[in-house]
This record gives sequence, structure tokens and C-alpha cells, in this order.
Amino acid sequence: MDSHVIKPHEYKELPELTDDMLARAVVNKGGRPRSARPRQLISLRLPPEVIERWRATGPGWQTRMAEQLAKGPSPRKKVAAPSAPSQVKV
Repeated sequence: MDSHVIKPHEYKELPELTDDMLARAVVNKGGRPRSARPRQLISLRLPPEVIERWRATGPGWQTRMAEQLAKGPSPRKKVAAPSAPSQVKV
């Protein structure tokens, strides 16, 4: 929708701006408030399957991914290294 352009003859209809009006004015910058701990942008390359799985969880998937990463890596079970086959001489 196009905005209305005020024509010169319409200026007469505008009320006079007084000091009292300016004193009562409130400036609303809009947007969300600044975070005390803003997130940092990084670049991370992930396999497409990983991204698809997270996206499939629905809206908010990036936040859930960040929460999971914030928990840190899950403890892994240590797998015993295969022992070298014993050499039997005949």
C-alpha cells in the first residue's frame, strides 16, 4: 500500500506541535531487548542428514540444538582396543 504524501494545502490542517506535546512523547525503538549474553555467530559445517533430522523436530530446532550442545559431549563408552593376535610357533 502506498503511503499518503502530504500536499502543501494539507499542512494548514496539521495541529501546531507544542513543547508540552514533545515532553509527553515516548520513543519506542521496537525490537527485542538486548541480551546480557548475546549469542555469537559461527560457521559450522554439518552433514545434510544431521540438519534434516534436527529440522524435522519442528520450529525451534536451532535452539534445541544449541541447548544440546551446551550440555557438552555425552560420555562415551570406552571400547577396548583389539589385542594383537598372539603368535604361535609350531
